[in-house]
Amino acid sequence: MFSVLALAVLFAIDSGKAIDLTYDYDQKTIYWPTAQPFHFEHESWGVSPGGWWYSAGRYSASEHGGTHIDSPIHFAKGQVTTEAIPLSRLIAPAVVIDVAGQCAGHPDYLVTAADLQAWEKVHGPIPRGAIALIRTGWGKYWPDKKRYLGTDKQGDVAGLHFPGIAKSAAELLVKRAVVGLGIDTASMDFGQSKDFTTHQVLNGAGIYGLENVANLERVPVTGATLIALPMKIKGGSGGPVRMIALLP
Repeated sequence: MFSVLALAVLFAIDSGKAIDLTYDYDQKTIYWPTAQPFHFEHESWGVSPGGWWYSAGRYSASEHGGTHIDSPIHFAKGQVTTEAIPLSRLIAPAVVIDVAGQCAGHPDYLVTAADLQAWEKVHGPIPRGAIALIRTGWGKYWPDKKRYLGTDKQGDVAGLHFPGIAKSAAELLVKRAVVGLGIDTASMDFGQSKDFTTHQVLNGAGIYGLENVANLERVPVTGATLIALPMKIKGGSGGPVRMIALLP
């Protein structure tokens, strides 16, 4: 039975102001070329011998695919694993930095500190404790693996081409003390990265990543609250996330 407080919280959230930022998990879900794709099968699916309907399935997946989290331990030894990220860092104000114009026609574009500073000149400093969301416009290509990743060949990391975050921008976000960074591409580092410096900088500072974020064009520049709740994999380096933005 709901308590009065629970009911108050329930009705305080206007579901009409909630935007789903999560892609479906199915056979089309995009994973890193070297990762195992999402697999789902029916264990039982139909009318049972007793005459009632019963359905149950089985799935398997790599941690890093679809809309997912990169926990700080992903590229930083000794940092927290997925289940240890505090809820206070997974529910936080969001800011959207739109660089779709810069990325158009430039699949290897790197978002720089200058891009972030240009945003700050208009909107003010990126708030401490916020989740910074980078909109490159790459979401329009999902789930076309060839256009989204630059390659549709399993294992072909050399053919990856999509925008990402430069080291200078990552270092500025560390200075701004954001709690997380989200992006509408397959990685915080651009496709041609060989050392994943941005992951190292952000994860090393305890900042998690959110990759393959959907529908960023629907989220306002400021004012939204992001809720990014990952599958609570104990000891995990990441995992699928159901992510929503609550509009002001």
